[in-house]
Amino acid sequence: MPVSIDNLIAAEQLPASYAAIVDRWWRPLAQQIVQWHSLAGRTLIIGINGAQGSGKSTLCRFLCASLLPEHGVSAAVVSLDDLYLPLAARERIAQDIHPLFRTRGVPGTHDVDAGIALLDDMAAGREALIPRFSKALDDRLPRADWTRHVGKVDILLFEGWCVGARPQDAASLIQPLNALEAQEDAEGIWRRHVNMALQTSYAQLFSRIDHLVMLQPPSFDHVLANRLLQEHNPHYS
Repeated sequence: MPVSIDNLIAAEQLPASYAAIVDRWWRPLAQQIVQWHSLAGRTLIIGINGAQGSGKSTLCRFLCASLLPEHGVSAAVVSLDDLYLPLAARERIAQDIHPLFRTRGVPGTHDVDAGIALLDDMAAGREALIPRFSKALDDRLPRADWTRHVGKVDILLFEGWCVGARPQDAASLIQPLNALEAQEDAEGIWRRHVNMALQTSYAQLFSRIDHLVMLQPPSFDHVLANRLLQEHNPHYS
């Protein structure tokens, strides 16, 4: 049974005015997803990307708990963030390839094989364990804390900041984009490895996506504020 929009707004501690955003943006999106599903006649994987603070997680909650069930369509959510490699694995990559890979975020810091298997299993209606990653701990949680998914759903919402990202051409990799790259990746090793990941394993992962939705935050101030909230809240995972 769909959760009411008012109850969701209260649970997410959003202002009452958020209902206008739901009506203007999220309901039409839900209707579009329902149309895509009706035409396909099978489980669809909808990619949702955007920077921190763009509302990906909130959108997915409203779609999954209320807006899609209103149309008789079931949904589940997989977050790319939950596919981050454990800290120990990232430390090995940092030692073997480049120190910047200790910091999660970029392509190359996710368990892509696990992500492919997870999306394939869920799309086929097979039982699956969804990993959970704690941003506060900067590490993957034990398997006992993972989410068990049983049964087939109509829609899989696959959300993450770089979901669906494509690699750049070689010429675009020559000049560093910012001070971080100029100072800590002067030879471009980190950036080229990120790009290679997008060309190979991530391309296979993102090929599972049927339709891609991009959200744009109002400003980088929102990105910074929401990033800090995630990093410093011990209950946020």
